[in-house]
Amino acid sequence: MNESSEMNKKERKFKPSRVVMVVMLLVVIPLTLYFGRLIPGRSWYLLSGIVGVEILIPFIMSFEGRKPQARELVTVAVMAAFAVIARIAIPLPSFKPTFAVIMLAGIALGPETGFIVGAVAAFGSDIFYGFGPFTPWQMMAYGCAGLLAGLVFGHKLLPKKNWVMGVFCFVCTLVIIGPILDTSTVFTVASKFTPEVVLPIYAAGIPVNISHGICNFILLFFFGNAILEKLERVKLQYNLVETDEDGL
Repeated sequence: MNESSEMNKKERKFKPSRVVMVVMLLVVIPLTLYFGRLIPGRSWYLLSGIVGVEILIPFIMSFEGRKPQARELVTVAVMAAFAVIARIAIPLPSFKPTFAVIMLAGIALGPETGFIVGAVAAFGSDIFYGFGPFTPWQMMAYGCAGLLAGLVFGHKLLPKKNWVMGVFCFVCTLVIIGPILDTSTVFTVASKFTPEVVLPIYAAGIPVNISHGICNFILLFFFGNAILEKLERVKLQYNLVETDEDGL
């Protein structure tokens, strides 16, 4: 009986959506962005749509046959709206707490939700800032923020303490999310991909990434658990997105 329950537990923990999500982020979306740059004209509109669909696939799969309630989708939309506001409300160009909001969505509601919240936040905020070839890259980078936080803290690899979440967000911004955004600049402005051309672009992005990281660290350090508790309460009260310590 115990063996059977353990096997059932393991089966429940396997989520194909996680595998699809990682494959999308590491393989499918980068290939889409790489080959999409070869399309002449304003290809970023098309690329943004394609990347959006690719990001939606694991999110839809995460429901795994269950019928999501409207309030579940509303919660996702609200978190995406908060992430957009976090980017446009503060007038300082390199001081935005957007990643903190996205990561909190991933931690509380699961990596698939964090993934889609990040992508929607990037697309939605560009309505105010203007779309460009950087937009699909932003969708991937912002989605990556929610995905990483959801996987790391969902699997309890790190404790959900304010300072831990803050440091995690700072490091991710500096070494993963920021460089992804810098890569969009490389593909946009570089005429040739040599160290002499590429390295200065990444170097110029370091102060910006540090500034973003500090801003997100501050939000999570002072308010991380307070916001997380509210999200956890909403999730439990309305039986929202499943985020048990399920594996890939």
